[in-house]
Amino acid sequence: MLFPRNPLKKCFSSLVPSLVPNPLLVFPKIPPLIQTEFVLYEDFITEKEEESLVHELEPILKKIRYESSHWDNAILSYRETEKSRWTPVNQALIERIKKLIFIPTGTVEPLDHVHILDLSKDGEIKPHVDSVRFCGRIIGGLSLLSDSVMRLTCEKNKAEVYDAHLKRRSLYVMKDSFRYDFSHQVLSEKESKFRDNIIKRDRRISIIVRCQPRPEDLVNES
Repeated sequence: MLFPRNPLKKCFSSLVPSLVPNPLLVFPKIPPLIQTEFVLYEDFITEKEEESLVHELEPILKKIRYESSHWDNAILSYRETEKSRWTPVNQALIERIKKLIFIPTGTVEPLDHVHILDLSKDGEIKPHVDSVRFCGRIIGGLSLLSDSVMRLTCEKNKAEVYDAHLKRRSLYVMKDSFRYDFSHQVLSEKESKFRDNIIKRDRRISIIVRCQPRPEDLVNES
């Protein structure tokens, strides 16, 4: 679900339970750019599927200590890893995400390694735009263990700000302009509000699938 912070600006909500868009949750009208380039699916996985993923990840994450800050200072109180091999049950879940995100485009190649980001209850992700050296024009993030609020801010117009309520077990898909022209952040526990409602935030694990960068993006960044 997405809403701008300023009620006087155009605002919208996008909720896709069971992968079916619900037009009743769109307000007032989704701008074409955002409608196609930031999509949020609620309840993408079940509680049992979430439990299965967490059960596989916990032994790995417990061996990694939380870092106070990221190398580029974009993340606070986190630990991360990458994973390419899963149990058959969980591999099917990962493939379900990739099929939804990448196959319809037909022009991107998914990365084998999946990024796992474990954000502590006290952690936050500061505003940043991901480098195309590490991932291409489409990413998808599955939220485990906790709700959170993602804020999207246009780099060329800082007044254009959208908040997305990333519910536990939801999946967001971000691509193209939202990848390159908007910064994104996950609000800290103290700032975690959505439409003036406090969103209780706890430790959050995100499973992020990515694709290969395009050659032209690598040239433009260099």
